[in-house]
Amino acid sequence: MERLQKILAQAGIASRRKCEELIVAGKVEVNGETVTTLGTKADPDQDIITVAGKPIKHEKKVYVVMNKPKGVITSASDPEGRKVVSDYLKGIHERVYPVGRLDYDTEGLLLLTNDGEFANLLTHPKHHVPKTYMATVKGVPHGSELDKLKAGIMLDDGMTAPAEVEYKDIDTAKNESIISITIHEGRNRQVRRMFEAISHPVIKLKRIAFGELLLHNLKRGLYRHLTKDEVNDLIQLAKSPKPAKKKW
Repeated sequence: MERLQKILAQAGIASRRKCEELIVAGKVEVNGETVTTLGTKADPDQDIITVAGKPIKHEKKVYVVMNKPKGVITSASDPEGRKVVSDYLKGIHERVYPVGRLDYDTEGLLLLTNDGEFANLLTHPKHHVPKTYMATVKGVPHGSELDKLKAGIMLDDGMTAPAEVEYKDIDTAKNESIISITIHEGRNRQVRRMFEAISHPVIKLKRIAFGELLLHNLKRGLYRHLTKDEVNDLIQLAKSPKPAKKKW
């Protein structure tokens, strides 16, 4: 017997958090009876479990890294008809969903999976899995301003955790800087808001690493499957007591 939300996540329905929302919303039935209580247990081998009237089935676990282009929604669908990440996953027959999000204007490394436990492990705030971005920002931030990001800076939803920040390039003609920043949280539009807080707004943002997994030369709009070692390395990093520091 296992918790219902865990069974749904393992079956690739969604992340565990989203599965909890489906249960509370009354979308899940066990043996014909609607279940809305979180923590309810079931036997996936014996009980008939349905979501929105459809029985769940156990799919092969899929782990994918994609180079998301700018102007693509990190969602399964978009009511405005904009491109979504699933438009780029034609060779994948399982229903996968993003591990965390990249906003519409951000490009780069995006993980997708149908393993809800894996997704929950990598996105849960207590695990602090580092994510590294290359940010092109307006102007040339003074070292003392970057020190604020390194120490943690107050945003409208609270103080950020300390970030790792490093200059990569400065274009004096355009009055722009390219800065590497590694954060250990996953707040909405966090990197953009951090640079706005020091009055150097982001012009272009690209995620280049998720933990120890690097984007490398994966072309924009393409994806590849993770190796077993890469999956295990991400799991071990999430379970480790301290976030790993990236050396560039």
